[in-house]
Amino acid sequence: MQAFQYYSPTKLVFGLDCLKDNLSKELQIRGYKKVLMTYGGGSIKKTGVYDKVMAELKDAGCEVVELGGIEPNPRVTSVEKGAALCKEHNVDLVIAVGGGSTMDASKHICAAAYYNGAAWDLVLDASKIKKALPLFTVNTIAATGSEYDHAGVITNLETKEKLPIGSVLLWPQVSFLDPSFTYSVPDSQTIAGSCDIMSHFFEAYFVRDLGTIAQGIIEAALKNVIKYTPVALKEHDNYEARANLLWTSTLGCNGISQLGSSVTAFPCHAIEHEVSAYYDITHGIGLAVITPRLLRYFLEKDPSVSPRYVDLACNVFGLKKEDYKSEAELIEAGLVALEDFYKSLGIPENFTKIGITDEHFKAMAAHVNKYWIAPLSLFFVPFTEDDVVEVLKRCL
Repeated sequence: MQAFQYYSPTKLVFGLDCLKDNLSKELQIRGYKKVLMTYGGGSIKKTGVYDKVMAELKDAGCEVVELGGIEPNPRVTSVEKGAALCKEHNVDLVIAVGGGSTMDASKHICAAAYYNGAAWDLVLDASKIKKALPLFTVNTIAATGSEYDHAGVITNLETKEKLPIGSVLLWPQVSFLDPSFTYSVPDSQTIAGSCDIMSHFFEAYFVRDLGTIAQGIIEAALKNVIKYTPVALKEHDNYEARANLLWTSTLGCNGISQLGSSVTAFPCHAIEHEVSAYYDITHGIGLAVITPRLLRYFLEKDPSVSPRYVDLACNVFGLKKEDYKSEAELIEAGLVALEDFYKSLGIPENFTKIGITDEHFKAMAAHVNKYWIAPLSLFFVPFTEDDVVEVLKRCL
C-alpha cells in the first residue's frame, strides 16, 4: 500500500430538497453578500432550479450578478467574462449552478478574479494561482465530480487546447447535491455522464499498485453505474437510481478511490481531451469510444498486467473463472461485457461515426506529451507518442 496525504475541505449537502434553507444558512454563516451565479445554456430556468437558488440568495440578502451561457466544453473566453464581472462588482463568492462545465469554468473564474494577466496563464502554470474567490456549487448532473475536487478542464479554441487547471485553493467550500435536480437531464447527457463517471474510476483502477480498499471502492462504483444507468434512462424520476449515480459521480475525482494506490496519470482523459479540443465532442462519449481500445492496447503491449483485467471481468461484470477455458478467454469476455454495456447505451461505434479523422492525431500525441499532467512514461503501460497515435487510429 502506497503512502498518501489527503485533504478535502468541501462540505457536502446531499439529499432531496437539500438546497432549501441550507444554502441561505451557509451564505449567512460566511457573510457573503455579492455573488456571481454561473450557469450553462439556461435549462436551470426551465426546471425550476434557478428559481430555487435565487430564492435562497434573496433570503440571505445577497446581491446577484449572473453569467449564463457557459459552454459544454467550457471556454477560456467565458472565464475571462466571469473574472471581469467579479472584479467590476467586487464579488465575494461564485456559485456554480449546473454540471461539470459550469463548475470547472467557475473554479477558473475564482482564480482569475485575483489575477491581472490572461486567464489562460493559470492553466499553463497553476503556480500563478495565489488567491481565489470561494466557490459554492449546485450540481444538476451526475458526471464529472467537479463538485468535490479542486480541478477543472478549460478549452482554448484559438490554440485548440483543452487542459486541466488545478489548485488546492479551488476546492468548493460547500456543494449541494439534490438528486431530483438530475431528473430532467436528457438521456444523451445521462449516458455521457455515466461514461465519464466510469472513466474516472477506470483511471484509478488500471494502475500498477492498487490498494485493497481502493479496489473495493472502484469496483462498487463501477457496478453502481452499470446497474443504475439503465434504470435512470427508463425511469427519469427514479430517486434511488439518480441518487446512486450522483453520489458515485461525486466520489470520482476527489482522490478517495486512489488512496493507497499508485498515482494515476489519467491516460484516457489525456487522449480524449485532445480529441474534444479539436472536434468539440461530448467528453463522456469520447471517453467511452477510447476506453476499450486503450485497455486492449495496454494488455497487448504488456500481458503482465492481466490480473487487473481478471478482476474487472470477475468483480465488476460477475464472470466466473471456472466458466472459461483460459485466463485469456475470461479477460476477453470481460472486455466484451464492457463494450456491450457501452453499446447498450447507444455509444457511437467509433470516431468515424462522429466525423473524426486521423488528420490531427500526430499533433494530439505531441501535445499530450508536452502538456499533460504526467509524462507518457507513467501511463499504466508506458507510452510514446506513437502509442497515442495508434490508440487513436484504433478508435476510427
